[in-house]
Amino acid sequence: MKAVVKMEKGYDHMVYQDIPEPEATGDLVKIKIAYSGICGTDLHAFKGTYGSTKPPVVLGHELSGIVTAVGPEVTKIKPGDRVTCETTFATCGHCASCRSKDYNLCSNRKGIGTQVNGSMAQYLVIREESVHLLPDNVSLLSASLTEPLACGVHASIEKGEVKKGDIVCVFGAGAIGQMVAQVCKSQGAFVIIAGVATDTERFEIALKNGADRAVDQTKEDLAEIIKGLTDGEGVDISFECSGAVPAVNKALEVTRRKGTVVQMGVFSDELVPVRTDLVLHKEICYKGSRSQKPSSWRKSIELLAAGTVIPEKIATTIVPLENWREAFDSIMRGEGVKGVILCNEDLEGK
Repeated sequence: MKAVVKMEKGYDHMVYQDIPEPEATGDLVKIKIAYSGICGTDLHAFKGTYGSTKPPVVLGHELSGIVTAVGPEVTKIKPGDRVTCETTFATCGHCASCRSKDYNLCSNRKGIGTQVNGSMAQYLVIREESVHLLPDNVSLLSASLTEPLACGVHASIEKGEVKKGDIVCVFGAGAIGQMVAQVCKSQGAFVIIAGVATDTERFEIALKNGADRAVDQTKEDLAEIIKGLTDGEGVDISFECSGAVPAVNKALEVTRRKGTVVQMGVFSDELVPVRTDLVLHKEICYKGSRSQKPSSWRKSIELLAAGTVIPEKIATTIVPLENWREAFDSIMRGEGVKGVILCNEDLEGK
């Protein structure tokens, strides 16, 4: 089968080539991949800056497809099922995080697209526990972006506890910020999305998808705008989705006393200068939100079924598998919001 393989560490070293097609053994489910989303971590892997990537490995962990075979230990999934799946291939199964099904925090977790072969290929195998059946009304294109949606659910609902009437600010207009914004809107929040001059196209997409206000911080004073919208109090919750240090400090500034700041973005350095004085004096609850977990996926499937969140609306670049580099280059240039790879052309539009 054809696949996009990160061959070795360092910049690029990625090849489109034939590799053996995987087999469905044990509790594994074999999926014919329809679409595979390009995540920021895939871009970091391309650049050689993502330490979790263990080459040689097929990249990709955002996907949808059709089940073609199942192992003898599989009991609930069958060939022909339309599915998406979590990124977890295996965990230790016995640590405190595994016992509570916080698989995103298991120190021995193995994920697809990093430690084991991922979804930028024609086929993939994954454990049955990680597979989710798709509602009939959800397209395979939208379903392929369930993973970033689940990250948004984990941050917005499970960590931020957003509710109807909340005023929230999302820092970062990329794919994760867009998903956070859509999830917050689905819960009845007023959503401000903050970015910079290069986010013009992304602002338009966010507003089209329900965001209430977009702020280009190179042209407008975000703090003054928020004061005007909140009677000077500040937003209830801020979500830092960009991984930029100025963004987290601005989030702490514009969040009200006893409000919440949820950190999703990954900083390039381990140690960064964060305004802890604002955390202290405003009694802000500063929370981390790492990836997603099974409960995040269950809620995401509910939102997809209800049609209150439609991830395919952020898919701005779609290319066939052999043209994967075109999509990578486009996203790295900052064009559009989300790049998606069509891995099997006979599944297009399904």
